[in-house]
Amino acid sequence: MNLQELFGAIDIYLFDQLLKGRIAPGMRILDAGCGSGRNLVYLLNEGYEVYGVDQDPRASAFLPAGRFRNENIEQMSFPDAFADVVISSAVLHFARDDDHFRAMLDGTWRVLKPGGLLFCRLASSIGIENQITNIAGRRFLLPDGSERYLVDEKMLCDLTKQLGGELLDPLKTTVVQNQRSMTTWVVQKNRTI
Repeated sequence: MNLQELFGAIDIYLFDQLLKGRIAPGMRILDAGCGSGRNLVYLLNEGYEVYGVDQDPRASAFLPAGRFRNENIEQMSFPDAFADVVISSAVLHFARDDDHFRAMLDGTWRVLKPGGLLFCRLASSIGIENQITNIAGRRFLLPDGSERYLVDEKMLCDLTKQLGGELLDPLKTTVVQNQRSMTTWVVQKNRTI
């Protein structure tokens, strides 16, 4: 089996969480906004209990029967504290506005068990502040021509506290030259919540 067959197109920062042992066999994984399943290939190959949610019904093709739900992440039908790990990769920046962003985040956080791990990658303004154009609120036009809801360092740190979480890693941001900025936000949900 070659690397592509083993790991798929896994996000390098999600791979980092595997290397750190934060995602381990026996954990229930939920990919909130799973899309084509690019982050789930390794987990499925290794027999993890993996679930996915996406608005696009075609996203279900790679998951075992009963493990996919075609629904919005802000209204997921999974019970509270369902998953040990929730993956939210390139999803939250599609929020229309602050209320929609918070609904998406709260829906994602709700299904995470106390002590669980939220792995989130999303577009941010970090490092490209002078290259973006404000449209309305936190919606911006990016250098690549796309529109996204952008977070910043202060917002993510404030949200971590508001949610009752703790950063497991410092925020990590990748600036893609003249295109966009993507931030990795890894949070552990407090056990006392």
